[in-house]
Amino acid sequence: MKNSEKQGPAEDVADPHAIIELTGQPLGFPELIRIGQGTVQVTADPDGLDRVRYARTILEKAIDDGIPVYGATTGVGAMKDVAWSPEELDAFNLGLVRAHHFGTGEPFPISVVRNAMALRVNTALTGYVGCSTDLVEAYLALLAADVIPVVRRTGSIGCADIGLMGQIGAVLTGVGEAHYQGRRLPAAQAFEEAGLKPFKMAPRDSLASLSVNSVSFAAAAEATRAAAGANRTLLATGLAASAAMGGSRDPWIAVTHVGTPREAMIGKWLCNASDGWADGGQEWPSATHVQDPLSLRMIAQVFGSVFEAVLTAGHKVLAATGRSDDNPVIVDGRVLTSGGSLPLDVTVLLESASLTMAHAARNAFNRCVLLGNGQRRDLPVNLVPHGRIATGFGPIIKLAGEIFSRVLSMTNPVSAQSLVVSGGMEDEAAFLPLVIERFERQTQALKRLAALEALLAAQAMDICGDRPGGAAKLVYDVVRRHAEFYTVDRPLSAEVEAIEEELASETFLTELIAISPIHAIDGFFALGAFGAQADA
Repeated sequence: MKNSEKQGPAEDVADPHAIIELTGQPLGFPELIRIGQGTVQVTADPDGLDRVRYARTILEKAIDDGIPVYGATTGVGAMKDVAWSPEELDAFNLGLVRAHHFGTGEPFPISVVRNAMALRVNTALTGYVGCSTDLVEAYLALLAADVIPVVRRTGSIGCADIGLMGQIGAVLTGVGEAHYQGRRLPAAQAFEEAGLKPFKMAPRDSLASLSVNSVSFAAAAEATRAAAGANRTLLATGLAASAAMGGSRDPWIAVTHVGTPREAMIGKWLCNASDGWADGGQEWPSATHVQDPLSLRMIAQVFGSVFEAVLTAGHKVLAATGRSDDNPVIVDGRVLTSGGSLPLDVTVLLESASLTMAHAARNAFNRCVLLGNGQRRDLPVNLVPHGRIATGFGPIIKLAGEIFSRVLSMTNPVSAQSLVVSGGMEDEAAFLPLVIERFERQTQALKRLAALEALLAAQAMDICGDRPGGAAKLVYDVVRRHAEFYTVDRPLSAEVEAIEEELASETFLTELIAISPIHAIDGFFALGAFGAQADA
């Protein structure tokens, strides 16, 4: 990947003339964000196009020599032994891509589809695919015109996104649906308005439009970044809750000496962020006798594991943006069948990260219980102020428990379950799109859990007369913009949702990172790099 400009990310995202040149090398999160937002022009590196041309000559020679080429001169799946005559190839290639437009359900965000098209181009530029340069240019033309196919989410077992990529490939031929200028249109109408012509699939181009995991990798990139941001916010609400309960800082200091590198990273952040409490005009509250409950003592251990898992998954996803997962592939002048369409490495690491998300949810839920049980700093039960007649926050703590259970319920691994299709030819699958979908739902649940923890922490701080500073003050101020101090029972649903929305915003994350960064997380995932522009 090459950038034509030298501005920082926030400047690039606002520059309509910025160019990202794909080279076949892995992309980073800043590039994926800008491509996904549609605010940069995407081009192909000339050297990469030369590699595409060379691979194409190898494939065409094999066809001319009468060698069967899977999915180019033969059928696919259970029809692999069906050979097509030269006169039948045009009909086969057109029909192949249209037959794989079978996805259903809610569509992916447009940002994911833009990135999926860019990834298909980028992996083709490695020179292993055998597609035509015309196919590469067709994808780039869609991106340039911002005609973005509608890709429904359900349609891939995670062994090449055939039912997902097929929706993009079908649009290239002029059928299906596409987003254009803010409208969802029939592809033919979008093409006509944008001045595009349907693409004619040459041999190999049709299968190259289907048999890759580009949609899943684009969605996984967006999902891991969102998870990193949600956990950054949940860590901040955990800090606020710890302060409200007068938790000891000693375990955080200890972990910087005896913990794993990631645990020490979180311990250092907790120490630095809690130092900011003094900006509010008072010392860090302390109500610890000997030692605290585990949910306070072990925040660094829990979030150290979370970020280790999310970082590992993120690195693996980015590596996948620069490798060919096609079948067949062109290697050493030969057309070779391949098993590269199984994205098991990315899938298993995401499933591992999913398990750590449940630990983060349990950690936050446990602190919510502690905030309401009346055993810390003389806080009243359910955080009802002394002398008031109210039920208080007892019911909403049950909501926190329900959210934790939701997160936990989505940790059961699905990647190893048995599935045999295509007449027994296809008997391995990773179910990556399903893993991603559940991971996204976990992330959304963590955002709401952060809102609940923040709401309880703010109530406890006010009861104790605290004047927070630093990261805790950011959390406190968000709560008080949407919910006043609780004295009389009232509906809380809208307040929780409003707190959740602001805590989940790029604007909040940008402010949090500005005063209390975690460079290894924030820099890698480009968190806070786009601020309010991303929210808009």
